Amino acid sequence: MARWIRFEHGGRTGFGRLEGDTIAVYAGDLYAAPAATGQSLALGAVKVLTPTLPTKMVALWNNFHALAAKLKQAIPLEPLYLFKSPNSFLADGETIRKPPSYDGKVVYEGELGIVIGRRCRAVGEAAAARHIFGYTCINDVTAAEIIQRDAAFAQWARAKSFDTFGVFGPVVATDLDPAALTVKLTLDGEERQNYPVSDMIFPPPAIVSRLSQDMTLEPGDVICCGTSLGVGSMKPGSVVEVTIQGIGALRNRYE
Repeated sequence: MARWIRFEHGGRTGFGRLEGDTIAVYAGDLYAAPAATGQSLALGAVKVLTPTLPTKMVALWNNFHALAAKLKQAIPLEPLYLFKSPNSFLADGETIRKPPSYDGKVVYEGELGIVIGRRCRAVGEAAAARHIFGYTCINDVTAAEIIQRDAAFAQWARAKSFDTFGVFGPVVATDLDPAALTVKLTLDGEERQNYPVSDMIFPPPAIVSRLSQDMTLEPGDVICCGTSLGVGSMKPGSVVEVTIQGIGALRNRYE
């Protein structure tokens, strides 16, 4: 397993493998045989960036049996999804900002994120796994009261695409079995979410295959797999941490 991280150091952007509190710096293409440079940097000496630069972030809705049962939602026949715009992307350690145009409830959603590693279009489920580079932590932040504000049009994209609402990182971890993972989220140190990824309705290979029938997925693109029980609201000053063993902890303050 490798844990890949992007960073800024000395005015330059780079990437490498995170090993404890040290980054082994690499060069080349992250998704195609990157080469070790022999240089290393202390994690505390760099600014952590989002681990990839996605062309898009696709976010699933109603993808966990437990939450579907609680909300009395039918099991979907295909993945239900929306997009979070690139202006929303935010790295570990950065601040989630309350939108100046919105005074309602802002909620956290701890999720597993799929990171695409190869250009992917119209692939079958068996081949889809080969297009997954790795996995990351997601906090899919939502301005919840906007979604149904207009009875004629559900505003999912707007509610989820405010600046700083697409939080992911701190790394992309490779060679993980997603079915063995658990997503945990704490709010100010108190556990609010703790659920198994194995409860997904559509597991990662099925998600990638189905989405690739609709659109071309590019290296670095991120797919948020949806969330389960325990979603709740944040107050200014709150600290939210999403932890997935093998990937790490995504920690951000909300102001």
